[in-house]
Formats: sequence, C-alpha cells, structure tokens
Amino acid sequence: MIVGRNLLSLILLAGIGSVGLIPAQAKDLAVISNKGSAMQAIALADLVKVCKGETQHWPDGRPVTFIMLDPQSPEMKLVVQKVYESKVEDVKELITTANHGRMNHPAIVIVKSDEEVVSKVQSIPGALGVVDVYSITGGVAVVKVAGKNPFEPGYLLHGN
Repeated sequence: MIVGRNLLSLILLAGIGSVGLIPAQAKDLAVISNKGSAMQAIALADLVKVCKGETQHWPDGRPVTFIMLDPQSPEMKLVVQKVYESKVEDVKELITTANHGRMNHPAIVIVKSDEEVVSKVQSIPGALGVVDVYSITGGVAVVKVAGKNPFEPGYLLHGN
C-alpha cells in the first residue's frame, strides 16, 4: 500500500492525471496590429468598440477586423472580464450580432491558436488581435493600450 501511495504522489507531482486540478496561470496578453497600419496606441474606450465590432473603419478608411481566440477559452478570460466586462455567453452573442450581414468582411474573427491570430493580423490590413505576449513575431506590431505596453505596471491585460 505504501508503494501505491508513493506512486500516486509521484504521478500528481509530475502532473500526470491531474488535468484540470491545477488552475491555469493567467497569461500576459498583448494587443497587436498589422505592421502596415500606423496604429501604435489605442485608448481603452476605442479598444472596447473594436472588440465589440462597433468601429467599422479606421480614420484612413481601412475596415476594422478584430482577431481573437474563442471567448470560452481559458486564454480569453482576461479579455472577457476586462475588455468586454461581460459573461462569455453575452460575448458570443455580441460576436454573432457584430458579424451579421458582414459575410465578406466580419468584424470579429475567431481562430484556434495564437499563431493563427498573429498570421491573420499580419495578413489583414487594419486588423487588431489579442495574443499571449510570447506569441508575438516580427510580422506584427504591439499596440499600447491606455498608454501602456505589456509588462508595464497597470497594463490592462496583465495576467496575475
């Protein structure tokens, strides 16, 4: 019996069989833009409008597209709470409404990975996205949110 208990302890310490038992650590997220845009910073109120599909065009006339992971994913919990200030179900409904009638150019695009967010933002002029800071590549630009870059004290999308 001692061997069994020790084995169970080793399995739990190694993380095998403990899926879902240890909460995922919140990630630091960043807002990114297409490098071809002049976007270097965005006010929180403007970011909220973009994320909700309320801003359809940038001042230069380019259409606005927001790229994100599924709002139900653990990675987007911070965005749902701090940007949308809503429940996941409400965000999903908002996305459906924002995209209604915009089949050729949706306001909000949901993808499956941070790599896809980066790829889409890189290839769509006028696109913004939200990714884990460690997924950022040289093909996109980091956008300051409310005057702050990721890792600066007070940054909105800093995971605790």
